[in-house]
Amino acid sequence: MPEVLQAPLVVEFPFTRSLGPVQSAFLTGLRERVVLGVRTGDGRVLVPPVEYDPVTAEEIDLGGCVEVASTGTVTTWAWNHAPRRGQPLATPFAWVLVRLDGADTTLLHALDAPGPDAVHTGMRVRVRWADERSGAITDIACFEPYDGADDKAAQREPAAHSGEFENPVTGIVAAARLDYTYSPGRAQSAYIHALGDRRMVGERCPSCEKVYVPPRGACPTCGVATSEQVEVGPRGTVTTYCIVNIKAKNLDIEVPYVYAHIALDGADLALHGRIGGIPYDQVRMGLRVEAVWTDDSRYPDHYRPTGEPDADYDTYRELL
Repeated sequence: MPEVLQAPLVVEFPFTRSLGPVQSAFLTGLRERVVLGVRTGDGRVLVPPVEYDPVTAEEIDLGGCVEVASTGTVTTWAWNHAPRRGQPLATPFAWVLVRLDGADTTLLHALDAPGPDAVHTGMRVRVRWADERSGAITDIACFEPYDGADDKAAQREPAAHSGEFENPVTGIVAAARLDYTYSPGRAQSAYIHALGDRRMVGERCPSCEKVYVPPRGACPTCGVATSEQVEVGPRGTVTTYCIVNIKAKNLDIEVPYVYAHIALDGADLALHGRIGGIPYDQVRMGLRVEAVWTDDSRYPDHYRPTGEPDADYDTYRELL
C-alpha cells in the first residue's frame, strides 16, 4: 500500500467591504482615538455601533451617534495561552468582553495581562491605542488593566457626536486565512504518488463502472468502495471553463488566464486545470488538451492544445 500523505495547507484571500455611514464613523473615530456608539430609540447605547436596532430592527443613523469613554469593565473573559498568527498580541493574553463606560453592550478585544490570575470579571480596563492608526479595529492595540479608583467615567453620560471627521474611512480590506492539515486518504494518496511518476490514475466503481479522477475511495453515485485502479489521460477534453481576471497572490501568471474542467480520456469525472499555450480568448468547449509537466513539478503545470480536432459535444455533455 502506498504511504498515506499529509500536508499543511493555507487558504487565504483578501475580503473587501464598503462601510456605511455608521461603521465609517466608528472606524474613523478609532483612528482619531475616539470611541463612538449609537443610541437606540429606547435609550440604549450600542458599542460597537450597528445600523439597525437588534431588538426593533429600526434603522439607526448618525443622528444617534454618541462618544463613550475609553475605559470600561470586563464582563467575562477567557485566557489565550498560545496566541496564533495575526492575533492582537504575541504573548499570552485574555480575550475579554468589555462594557465601555457609557455603553450598554460589550466589545470583544484582547487584554494584556501578566497571567490568568490577574484577570477577573468586574476588573477595570482602558484602551491602549496603537501607535499607528488607519481606521480599523486594530487601532485599539488591546486593553490594559486600569486602576480607576477616582475615575468618574463610569458615571459620565455619553456625549452627542456628529460622527463626522475629515478623510473618513469608507472601506476596509481584511485577510481571511485558514490554516489546516490535509490528509488525502488512501485513494488520493495513490493518485498523488502516480502523478510523481507522471501518470494519471483513477478508480473504477465495481457497480456502475464509472472511473473517478481524482479517486475518492468510494463511488458518490452507488455508495460502494472503489479499489480497481485505472490509468487515464494524459489527454482530455475541455468541458467548460472560466476566464480569470484577478491575479492570484502565489501564482506568477499574468491575467487574464483560463481555468477549465477537463475530462481526461477514460475518466467519467472532469478535473480542473489551467490552460496554456493558447490565447485565453481562443479556449473553447471541446478543445482537446494534454498535460504539461515542468522539469521540477510533481503535478501537471498546465494543459495545452494537442492540435486534434475539437471533440463532439455528445462525447462530453454528461461531464459538464
